[in-house]
Amino acid sequence: MRVSLFATCLVDMFQGNVGKAVVEVLERLGCEIDFPENQICCGQPAYNSGYVKESKSAIKKMITAFEEAEYVVSPSGSCAYMLKEYPEILKDDPQWALKAQALADKTYEFTEFIVHVLKIEDVGAHFEGKATYHTSCHMTRLLGVTDAPLKLLSHVKGLHYTDLPGKDRCCGFGGTFSVKMGNISGEMVNEKVQNVEETGADILIGADAGCLMNIGGRIQRQGKPIQVMHIAEVLNCR
Repeated sequence: MRVSLFATCLVDMFQGNVGKAVVEVLERLGCEIDFPENQICCGQPAYNSGYVKESKSAIKKMITAFEEAEYVVSPSGSCAYMLKEYPEILKDDPQWALKAQALADKTYEFTEFIVHVLKIEDVGAHFEGKATYHTSCHMTRLLGVTDAPLKLLSHVKGLHYTDLPGKDRCCGFGGTFSVKMGNISGEMVNEKVQNVEETGADILIGADAGCLMNIGGRIQRQGKPIQVMHIAEVLNCR
């Protein structure tokens, strides 16, 4: 099975270890990985800020970059969902809309791909620690990936999991929301950190780089002894 990695901007620029973990986990599960080097931003920041017309250039470049892919897998539910939005964004351009639909149909978030395409729930991971899991908004509410991450974590040997209070609440990132509404965003992430502390967990796990960057940044600034990890990094431990 050939998988094309859609790394996303944040992983590419700030969280390279997450991309490496995704590749190593999928290769152990029998996948052949390629990385289309002409991939760029998916266009979500511009699109969500109301610059729909301007986002279409990036969108078309992404469609072209992954046109030959068998499967497209991303370590970000938010960015994976953006690719699912392409057919609607390009609906007035039939030729591109058809290509957009083909891309949307073969795009998966990392954990979704493992559980629902590869049909694997135990990847043989072993990681000692007490953890909780942040359910990101786009991945849960829009992409509809809810069970896959928890199924995978339940099979990680040595990992003690505690459910996160207020898990249905946004961490305050929301892409450009955290810039435009900084004060509100700050209060939201403060609440999220407090909820993580309530669990007594020493590890916060998530599946969206933006959320982890936001929450992890606040944890670091507050000097909390909580490690922040992408689920791919946990699943890559043996």
